Amino acid sequence: MTTPSLETIEIETAPNPEVAVIWLHGLGADGNDFVPIVRELDLRGCPAIRFVFPHAPTMPVTINYGYVMRAWYDILGTDLTNREDEAGLRKSQVLVEELIAREKARGIPASRIILAGFSQGCAMTLQTGLRHPEQLAGLLGLSGYLPIHTKLEAERHATNHDTPIFLAHGRHDPIVPIDRAEKSRDVLQALGYAVEWHDYPMEHSVCLEEIADVSAWLRQILA
Repeated sequence: MTTPSLETIEIETAPNPEVAVIWLHGLGADGNDFVPIVRELDLRGCPAIRFVFPHAPTMPVTINYGYVMRAWYDILGTDLTNREDEAGLRKSQVLVEELIAREKARGIPASRIILAGFSQGCAMTLQTGLRHPEQLAGLLGLSGYLPIHTKLEAERHATNHDTPIFLAHGRHDPIVPIDRAEKSRDVLQALGYAVEWHDYPMEHSVCLEEIADVSAWLRQILA
């Protein structure tokens, strides 16, 4: 089994997990950021799950004056649509694919692997999951957006056309404005994807109502 390039934190809800959730953090955070959410999720009736929380690489981030921090790709400015670090996105896509491959090598098929992420992690979830050559169990994106959206139609893989997608966003998000997230949702729906959409009266964060909705979605797709 090939060792992934990224270090990870792992939590298993019970022995011999049948499902893997690979959860990608946001800019400047690390894998520890969403570890506490495992205790908050209502997973009654779900099979044993292995949660995998990778640490993104470190790199200088342009919008933060070149300060070196954990990031999946560079942020070149406040315009998240027209100035994108496409090379960085694609490089991290390879790293996420390595994590998927390790779960498969450990006995969990792609059809029981969920990609999840917050902010940049949401962008990486959509970037990777929609192009993955095997159908995944689901794509969960919080407070993020669809990157390189103009190339998705040409690059997407048909096997994940029917993969469940959950997108949630804060209506008062100053980091990733909700209109950017809504446009991402609209692009996905126009391409035929079934997107479960939620928005909440919050900023760039997570709220209890959102955790309850995520729990319900997980129980539904893992039933």
